[in-house]
Amino acid sequence: MAKFLSWIWVVCLCFISIIHVHGQSSKIDGKHQYPIIPTPKQVEYGDRGLTFDGFYMDSDAFPHEALMLRKFLEGNGIPNNTQGLAINLQRNDTIGPNDEAYILKIDSVVTISANSKAGAYYAIASLKQLFRKVDNNGHLPSVDIKDWPSFKVRGFMHDTGRNFQSVDQLKEQIEVLANYKYNIFHWHLTDNPGWRLESRKYPQLQSDEAFSRDIAQYYTQEDFKEILAFCKARNITVIPELDIPGHTEAFRRAFGFSKMNKPQVLSILLDLFDELMALADANEMPYIHMGTDEVRNKAEEVPTEFIETLASHIQENNRKVITWKEGIELGRDIVTIQQLWAQHPPTKGRQFIDSRANYINHLDPLAGMVRLFFQQPCRQVRGDNFALGGILCAWPDNNVSNERDILRQNPIYTSMVFYADAIWNGRPGYDKQHWTVLPKAGTPAYIAFQQFEEKVIKHRDLFFAKKEFPYVSHSGIPWQIIGPFDHGGDFSISFPVETEIKNRYRVDGKVFKWEGPYFGGTLHLKHFFGFPSIAEAKRGTFYATSQIYSPDHRVQDFWIGFHGWSRSGGRRGGPFPQQGEWHHTQPRIWVNGSPIAPPQWKQPGLATQSEEIPFLDEDYFYREPTKIPLKKGWNSIVLKIPFGKPSWKWMFSCIPIRETVEGIREAEGLKYRLAIKTEHYDN
Repeated sequence: MAKFLSWIWVVCLCFISIIHVHGQSSKIDGKHQYPIIPTPKQVEYGDRGLTFDGFYMDSDAFPHEALMLRKFLEGNGIPNNTQGLAINLQRNDTIGPNDEAYILKIDSVVTISANSKAGAYYAIASLKQLFRKVDNNGHLPSVDIKDWPSFKVRGFMHDTGRNFQSVDQLKEQIEVLANYKYNIFHWHLTDNPGWRLESRKYPQLQSDEAFSRDIAQYYTQEDFKEILAFCKARNITVIPELDIPGHTEAFRRAFGFSKMNKPQVLSILLDLFDELMALADANEMPYIHMGTDEVRNKAEEVPTEFIETLASHIQENNRKVITWKEGIELGRDIVTIQQLWAQHPPTKGRQFIDSRANYINHLDPLAGMVRLFFQQPCRQVRGDNFALGGILCAWPDNNVSNERDILRQNPIYTSMVFYADAIWNGRPGYDKQHWTVLPKAGTPAYIAFQQFEEKVIKHRDLFFAKKEFPYVSHSGIPWQIIGPFDHGGDFSISFPVETEIKNRYRVDGKVFKWEGPYFGGTLHLKHFFGFPSIAEAKRGTFYATSQIYSPDHRVQDFWIGFHGWSRSGGRRGGPFPQQGEWHHTQPRIWVNGSPIAPPQWKQPGLATQSEEIPFLDEDYFYREPTKIPLKKGWNSIVLKIPFGKPSWKWMFSCIPIRETVEGIREAEGLKYRLAIKTEHYDN
């Protein structure tokens, strides 16, 4: 009898334990508390959460992916034990339109269904975004997801030819790519400053004389294999690029060649591509990128047959060849994939990858994300046999002081997160003006952006603490715009807006009225890539105004800027302002009628062609914030934004922010409203 009672007691304890592990937490708002990026195609949240203090895998399917999930949970202090939460990974060949589809269902157990390792990996990526650790327990929301990508190629490119980055820093970024379901790392390994991949046959490529920056900084063949393996474990394919015949100053320095058409060059390049392909088989490294872009001078010109010989040789080794467009056009018998840049269209009948106008080094962290959200990859709703997908590119051409500045001075992580949704889900045919200006408040497009922005803020706080993530919610900040007034080439000319704010003005016989509201922390008045925007004029002076309510007297940190300095091509749109100027176009800002002084620049007056001098404080998001006194109640802000040659970007940024040890956050307690009561006036 005693043994029987003891057995009953053990059973009860096990039952209590199971109830604890699988007990439901309080009612939750899963959609807002547990957002997934990219947004799944089909997702339904329950209203309860699952609390567990252990887990076990109830399947042998997808063992590598199961091991990665096990390491993730154990790394978060959740032990593997047979009384924990059951996680079942199962193979299902009929769940979606392509082999990257997956199903993730969380109720009393976790069930992952996929028809490939890729699908299983993406299900786990979603699970990792849903996981929370609270009071030593794991928490997951109840959810039912069916998801698949709209494009085959979803990638990110780094130029390490100009600025070397350590293997550790690359791995950090690749981990983020994997978490957001990218599947391509495009590795630009060579450029004018350096040939960054070790050649054992031609060690002169790693000689000090070959480099003009980051001397002796290159990737050994072991480094390269390490990155390959790291990517492979995360379902990411590496596309290595040896860019020829342009961008080859380092190559020519190494061999003492004055021109790329020297007889020895072709045989050396054949050897170098062979050496590259020997580092991984065609299954692991199916693509080889040859560059072929920007052949800008006689020293780089070669016959088309030169490039075709190399491309054919690469194809004979069972690799697919990628070249840039604009780049050297090859004959139709040479099957290449075109990677589009700038605004170059694809060649009819050719496969292509879209990298048009999505270079992170040109992007503002706020308005640039609007474009990455709305810009349609491949200019079509979803991929097909020709439109393979897109690759987001980082070309921080200018010299940097240290490798972390590449992340600090370019919105790389924010861009990855925003572009992840566009390249996974595709985009409807949004109005191209949304690429530069947020849609009108209340429209479906505006609501879609606000909802996604809310997700991004949640992810910023959860997953990017103490990382470079220069983004705050800004879609609710309204501006009214008036202009452009003709300054006749004199940026300093004042207009009546500066002395009196009223609904309309008559200047030189023309009536000007406030327009808007336009929303955002950064506004492009005329877009530097020529996308539709607010202004069509080639020069002039705009004014912008808004009002901010503060619940108290305070000195508030602001991000303020009047020109987004592209981190390539020197200080494009320069020269850089002198002390006492916000920009050489002489913009100004007033708060409650008082002018706000510009920063004390660390490098005033630099010429445009200054690409070897690293950026230090040129853009608002990596310098000290501007401190502005706000009174209790409503505060008026007025900005003057002149434009004309040689400036490049007609824009302004103005947004209150809060600095924390975790990173930039939204300012607390502030509200916004329009400054001008608009009325209709007939001209």
